[in-house]
Amino acid sequence: MKHKARVLASRFSGLLSQWPVVECISLNEAAGASLLDPYFALILDVYYTGTIPSPEERARLYGPDTTAFETSINGGKDRFLIGDIPLRFEFKPLENIEELVSIADTKRELLWLIKDSGTYAYYRLANGEILFSRSGWIDGIRKRLASLGDDFWNRIRELNQSKMEHLLSDLGAALMNNDNFHYFVSSALFIKTACLVLFCVNRCFEPSHRGYSKKVLELPVLPESYRAQFETFIREDADMTMERKYSLAQLIAKGIIGL
Repeated sequence: MKHKARVLASRFSGLLSQWPVVECISLNEAAGASLLDPYFALILDVYYTGTIPSPEERARLYGPDTTAFETSINGGKDRFLIGDIPLRFEFKPLENIEELVSIADTKRELLWLIKDSGTYAYYRLANGEILFSRSGWIDGIRKRLASLGDDFWNRIRELNQSKMEHLLSDLGAALMNNDNFHYFVSSALFIKTACLVLFCVNRCFEPSHRGYSKKVLELPVLPESYRAQFETFIREDADMTMERKYSLAQLIAKGIIGL
């Protein structure tokens, strides 16, 4: 991480950790990119109990050098700039995190609740760089996530593999109806879900979307020819007709189901 980004991360973790309700602060991997990378952002996950300061108070506390401050409708995400560096703080109640992790390790009958959101929230919990920890709560969370066994991974794979098959069917229906919009949407959702199934096969939580195309190809267990199929599927190519892309999607799905 560049020195300037590290200084800002230290500055704001020091500020936020002064709030008694803050239990843990972690730094998202997006801060590891070059400052010139369009994907760069200094993102802090702030885990807390109780009540955090109001958005107005937070904006004041962040300092006079911040600009373009905005917060989400529910006040759980702050965005602003310092110079040309984008910062984003996401405030996450511990009770919500405990419930999310419980779905993974003790309430697996509720796994369908995260079918559409995927496993990225677990990825952030397991992989964020810890800048502050008040009591070691995050260590317990990470131990629980690291100990998830075959039952979790098989169930989450089954849910997403079923979704992948439905999206493949949607892709075929859109092709038959010459529905370009539905085809485009189904195509994007299909390849994203196919990747998610592969992360499940490899017992890995899915990264952010900006890391999908690189990290999915680094997985140790992949179908034969998947790399070439994946790169062909996402590449803009005038020769790749809707019919050919649908046929390729069928091959991708068949390879994944066979693992």
